[in-house]
Amino acid sequence: MILAGDVGGTKSLLGMFRADGDRPTPAVVREYGTTDFESLAQLVETFLEETGATSVDAACFGVAGHVTGLVARLTNVPWLADATVVQERLQRPTVLVNDLVALAHVIPMLEPDEVAVLQEGTATPDGNAALIAAGTGLGEAFLVNVDGHFVPSASEGGHADFAPRTPRELALVEHLWRAYGRVDNERVISGPGIVNIYGFTHGLADASRRCAAVSGADEAELPAAITRAGMARRCEACVETLEMFVEAYGSEAGNLALRTAATAGVYIGGGIAPKILPALERGPFLDALRDKDPMTDFLRTLPVSVILNPSAGLLGAAVRGSGLL
Repeated sequence: MILAGDVGGTKSLLGMFRADGDRPTPAVVREYGTTDFESLAQLVETFLEETGATSVDAACFGVAGHVTGLVARLTNVPWLADATVVQERLQRPTVLVNDLVALAHVIPMLEPDEVAVLQEGTATPDGNAALIAAGTGLGEAFLVNVDGHFVPSASEGGHADFAPRTPRELALVEHLWRAYGRVDNERVISGPGIVNIYGFTHGLADASRRCAAVSGADEAELPAAITRAGMARRCEACVETLEMFVEAYGSEAGNLALRTAATAGVYIGGGIAPKILPALERGPFLDALRDKDPMTDFLRTLPVSVILNPSAGLLGAAVRGSGLL
C-alpha cells in the first residue's frame, strides 16, 4: 500500500493506493483545505486517523514548492513541508517531490478520456515532453526522454520573468510593476493572476472593487467567477481578462515547449484549464503558443493536450511512491 499526497496552494488530496501494476489503484482518497493545517505532518496524521489506514509500505508527497531532500518551502502556503517527521512516524520509505514532478509521473499512463486534445500534432517516440499547470500558482516541469522512458525534472519556470508580446500586455506589466515590482509568470498565469488581469482591464487599483458580473463572489471564488463571466460574455472587461489570460497561458506553454523541444507533447495540467476548456479550444491559446517565428512550423507539429483527471497529481505521487517498494 502506498500513501500518496498532492499538496497544493489551496487544496490537498491524500490517498491510499494499492500497487497494482504500473498504475496504482486508489483505495481511499480525501480532500482537505491546505491552509486548514499547520504542517504536512498534521495533514497526514488527520488523514490516517480519519481513514484508519495502518498498513503503509511507502509514501510520496507532491508539494507546490522547491524540494530539497525531504523538505520544501511551499510558495503559496505559510508552512514548511517536512516529510522527515512523516517518515519517522511511518517508519517506511518516504519521498517528497515537486507537485509538477508528481503529475509528470502519470502522463505516460493517462487514458484517452483523461485528456482533451487541443492540437493533434505528431508525437516523436524518442522526444521530450513538457508540462505546465496553472492553479493557485504556476508550475512547470520537463519530461526528459532517456532510453525511451520519461524522466521528470522539476522547474521553477513559473517564477521566471513574464514576457509581454503585445502593447496591451506591456501596459499590463507596467500596471503590475507599480503594484509588485518584478513581474513573473505567476503574477499573470494563475488564479491570482486572473484577478491581477481583472484589476487591469477594469481600471482598478484595488481588485476588491467588483464589477456587477462578479459582485457576489468571495475572494476565493473570484478567479472562477471572472472566467465564468468572461465565457458567458456578461462583462466586456471580464471577456478581455479571460482572453488575456488564455493568450498569456498559451504563449508560456509555447516558451516551455521550445525550451524542452517537446516533440513528444505539451501537457496542460492544473485546476484552471479543464474549467475553461472551451476558451482554450477556440484558437487564441494555440495561436499564442505557435506565434514564435521562426519556430512556428515546429510548434504546429507538437501534440498539445489538457489533462482532465482532477486527481492526476495524486495518482502521479502514487506512481512515484510505487518505485520505493
